[in-house]
Amino acid sequence: MKRIAVTLSLVIAGILAAFPATAAQQEVIINGSTTVLPVMQNAGEAFMAANPDITLAISGGGSGNGIKALNEGLCDIAMSSRDIKDSEVEQGRAKGVIPVKTPVAVDALVPVVHPENPVTALSIEQLRDIYAGKVTNWKDLGGKDYTIVVISRDTSSGTYETWVELIMKKEKVAPSALLQASNGAVAQAVAKNKKAIGYIGFGYLNNALKKLDVNGIEATPATALVKQWPIARELYIFTNGQPSGAVKKLIDFLVDPQKGQKAVSEVGYIPLQNR
Repeated sequence: MKRIAVTLSLVIAGILAAFPATAAQQEVIINGSTTVLPVMQNAGEAFMAANPDITLAISGGGSGNGIKALNEGLCDIAMSSRDIKDSEVEQGRAKGVIPVKTPVAVDALVPVVHPENPVTALSIEQLRDIYAGKVTNWKDLGGKDYTIVVISRDTSSGTYETWVELIMKKEKVAPSALLQASNGAVAQAVAKNKKAIGYIGFGYLNNALKKLDVNGIEATPATALVKQWPIARELYIFTNGQPSGAVKKLIDFLVDPQKGQKAVSEVGYIPLQNR
């Protein structure tokens, strides 16, 4: 009996030794911006293939929700399409969280319409008047006699806050605007409605949408990089303090020109090294 027990112990030890990665599996929880989400998903697949001992749990929900989750210890990385607010920094510090920012890509926030809409360009002032509810018909902008259907991101979104900061200035988005929970939802709503206008991150542009020039400038990687495009921004991730361990491995991967930055380009955003 003793011999059988010893043999069985050796077999179990051999099985455990054959699967060390399972025993040492690490999970990195990532939450936040739906703008940054495609970058993280694309880069994340390549990262996990190169690091089978690390699992990434990635979810959207908006920049504000991601930063809130980081401050509450519910995630390891917050994705954000805007910078962190002073109030969010204070909330984090009150809970022992010191948010540290890392840029991961450059983005151009782009107003879009249905491809059959004859309007091709608007000024910042016209966009502001549309979203404030002061201009309500496309005929006043060179289009057809249609009531404008205004599509916007929800207020927890960094994309919404960037739009308010750079386009709306002191004006408020009209209550009649239809709020969407993600870039993808905005893109889908505009693609299905000939009367609609919306705004999305550069990586969400597709053939079902027509992008509009703003102030006579076309949204391109080149105009976004030099900030000639008036609605350009950086995309970020935030960690609690300087990253270490599996989180640092992921961040190093994201900013590597041949790895994560390649993934940035693949999903339609602008790599950092192009700056």
